[in-house]
Amino acid sequence: MGEEVTLLDLWSSPFAMRVRIALKEKGIDYESREEDLSNKSPLLFNMNPVHKQVPVLIHNGKPVCESIIIVQYIDDVWKDKAPLLPSHPYERARARFWADYVDKKIYGTGKLVWAATDEVQAAAKEELIECFKLLESEVGEKPYFGGNTFGLVDVALIPFYSWFYALETCGNLSLIDECPKLVAWAKRCMQRDSVSKSLPDQYKIYQHLLELKKKA
Repeated sequence: MGEEVTLLDLWSSPFAMRVRIALKEKGIDYESREEDLSNKSPLLFNMNPVHKQVPVLIHNGKPVCESIIIVQYIDDVWKDKAPLLPSHPYERARARFWADYVDKKIYGTGKLVWAATDEVQAAAKEELIECFKLLESEVGEKPYFGGNTFGLVDVALIPFYSWFYALETCGNLSLIDECPKLVAWAKRCMQRDSVSKSLPDQYKIYQHLLELKKKA
């Protein structure tokens, strides 16, 4: 039976990047439908009536929403290649914990670093660096967060690499000085085709964020 896989996508969304990476890791053929969030399609409203946001994975006509849930769904359905979650229940729980940490701490704090100014930006920058250092201690000397295997936590965090230039420029910081192990991890991930072909250029993201800033 053929699989019909469609991704309601957005090139600049780090959450959509997660799904693109997971699909490429598994070698799944899919149709990408780019959404315009200022003029959302009827399909997006129909497939994600609660949040009305990308990404949405449509698998054989059925929608799955929220990026981390989608990545785990992909791993559950296509089990035969490139597992993204460990087999042991405890290690699976740890991976889910750190993926949740990335969602709750990294993306919102990072947005404040490039969007805010003065005291708010300074506080956000300090918090973000603390979060990064905690993640550095978790990855340690391992190639990936799951050890030798590229997995859920890597998929959750690596799209944020596309924001690094914007953070350094707007936040006046050097991530290679502050978090060298995390930068090394990111560059390792970028050597994977699934990642390098899913993440846009950092300078393109920077220009996009500047345009969003002007509109805000």
